[in-house]
Amino acid sequence: MSEFKETFNSSLGKKLIMALTGLFLCTFLIVHVGGNLLLFKDDGGYAFNVYANFLTHFPPIEVVAYILYLSILVHALYALILTIKNRKARPVGYAVTASDNASWSSKNMGLLGSVLFLFIVIHMSDFWYNYKFTDNVHYIEYRTNLSSGITQPVEFTPGSAKFEASVSTQGDYEIVRIKDLYDRVKHAFGNIWYDIFYVIAMLAVSFHLLHGFQSAFRTLGWVHRKYTPIVEFIGTWLFAVIIPVAFAAMPIVYYFTKSN
Repeated sequence: MSEFKETFNSSLGKKLIMALTGLFLCTFLIVHVGGNLLLFKDDGGYAFNVYANFLTHFPPIEVVAYILYLSILVHALYALILTIKNRKARPVGYAVTASDNASWSSKNMGLLGSVLFLFIVIHMSDFWYNYKFTDNVHYIEYRTNLSSGITQPVEFTPGSAKFEASVSTQGDYEIVRIKDLYDRVKHAFGNIWYDIFYVIAMLAVSFHLLHGFQSAFRTLGWVHRKYTPIVEFIGTWLFAVIIPVAFAAMPIVYYFTKSN
């Protein structure tokens, strides 16, 4: 047990934990971008609000969510510890370097990570915290005609402060009453300064994962001449291009089409 503890208290152990938490956060990004793409459905926010309600009320998902939050904190904390330790070990940089093949992203992981941590704190306080713990997100009612499949949103005010969500039927209509996170997203994306910061944060995601995804596999020793090119392809195109572009497109599209 002491050897196990010593391993994870060492620099290598901290790097291993960073690699594992980083890869876990990468899997979350895939799920998160898929859910957020529901914002592009022209349904008055119905699909996105149902998705948000599911994430915050299904117990297994809530457990995973809190593991996610812990992973973010551990990943950031260990990154800070390793950065400080490395600087103490070499307080003065080398005067001359014979060769330096390191990429810009690998040299600036601390800066990129700091931007991302700030973004996550602001993002979670705006949406997750307000959705879960305040009354700042109002409710909406969706009435779906079961014959035609047409859904109409209408205003709804709960009669009790303890109300969270409900699904019922009245004649030919299915009635869904849930919190309207979609409206809060639309309002946030109507702020040009928020959108600029959001896009900058997605650039930080891109560069951070361009180096971090591949680095995690190297740290774990998962290096093979057959599979490493696949890891590099996924790290570059999925995590450094497709996912950040998909996220960045959301505030841009909403600002120019739905913020009025």
